Amino acid sequence: MVSWEYPPVVVGGLGRHVDALSRELAAAGHEVVVLSRQPTGSDATTHPTELAEGPVRVLRVAEDPSHLEFRRDLVAWTLAWQHSAIRAALTHLADWSPDVVHAHDWLAAHAGIALADVRGVPLVATVHATEAGRNAGWLVTPLQRQVHSTEWWLARRADALITCSAAMRAEVGELFGPGLAQVEVVHNGIAPRDWTVDPQQAAAARARWVPDGGPLLVYFGRLEYEKGVQDLVAALPRIRRRHPAARLLVVGTGTQRDMLVDRARTDRVLRSVEFAGHLPDADLAAAVAAADAVVLPSHYEPFGIVALEAAAAGAPLVVARAGGLAEVVVDGETGVSFEPGDVAGLADAVAQVLTDPTAATNRAALARERLASDFDWTGVAARTADVYRAARRRPPVALGRPKIPTGNIFSP
Repeated sequence: MVSWEYPPVVVGGLGRHVDALSRELAAAGHEVVVLSRQPTGSDATTHPTELAEGPVRVLRVAEDPSHLEFRRDLVAWTLAWQHSAIRAALTHLADWSPDVVHAHDWLAAHAGIALADVRGVPLVATVHATEAGRNAGWLVTPLQRQVHSTEWWLARRADALITCSAAMRAEVGELFGPGLAQVEVVHNGIAPRDWTVDPQQAAAARARWVPDGGPLLVYFGRLEYEKGVQDLVAALPRIRRRHPAARLLVVGTGTQRDMLVDRARTDRVLRSVEFAGHLPDADLAAAVAAADAVVLPSHYEPFGIVALEAAAAGAPLVVARAGGLAEVVVDGETGVSFEPGDVAGLADAVAQVLTDPTAATNRAALARERLASDFDWTGVAARTADVYRAARRRPPVALGRPKIPTGNIFSP
């Protein structure tokens, strides 16, 4: 597996996904090597390339001396880490050849394609999200077009493709097809035990975040525009008209934090919102378990791992019907949903949960029960291994650059 993040280097959900998947595959008897990197900003003197042995062998690659920064030089930095990764794989793993190379997202495209070509084995690619999806179909800046074209290359070069939801499979087909290899849907997994919270810890979290005993709404995740947190803040005045003591806890960091604070101030609900930033895992799990509702108002969501995490903690769910969230949460059965961007619908959905806590608790219980059948990591690993077995290396095809429309790529 090739991934630009892997514990202890974790940027988002992708790193946790690759970690859990690789460990489950190893537990099932597969020989797994993960090719990843050392922390951003380090170099070969502070964090040299190392091959860690264990159930999963992990080759962590040192950054080269080039003065490249992730945020300032994203594409150049991506090419540089993968150049290091290819060299490391060919030298540290010279006597080992995989049956399949699995590249996770565009930041692993160059290394994944190169290693599959050198070893002459099938390339499997998981598309976790797309640049077009993250930007609502607009590819305006040079960086957006560069990322999209790399995603296009990886998708068309892959001998088998995996997406985390049926919605993402449709998106991949629309953006990168026709002529793609088979696209299989393999949901993300969850380990519910990691989110089990002692009732006393949940009670302490409620006392911390809602000392007056009112309803507690929780959002956790990245603070980016596509996550729709601005809609949740905009809906809070409507929610508080029905439930005056309701408070919102926003957990996470991102580029939109200042905008969200300004929005809360403009809507005169700033005193009812707590922007907690990053919380330690135990504190986050306790806050989620204490919530009267976890609200996920995404405009774009390939899957929605946070919904599984909230379900594992036993929290009632209110989610936008965006992408994979509509598959993870069944409206009226395992949660309540609304149309993305519909502020009034969001407020109504939250009010439905707060007005009937018994029904909300029942839906939360069903959501947690579903984790074991539909989102168990052992099953996820088994389905992924099936994709590996079925993958067949296709004849190489020379690919030119994709044509990128000047308007919205999803528009007719």
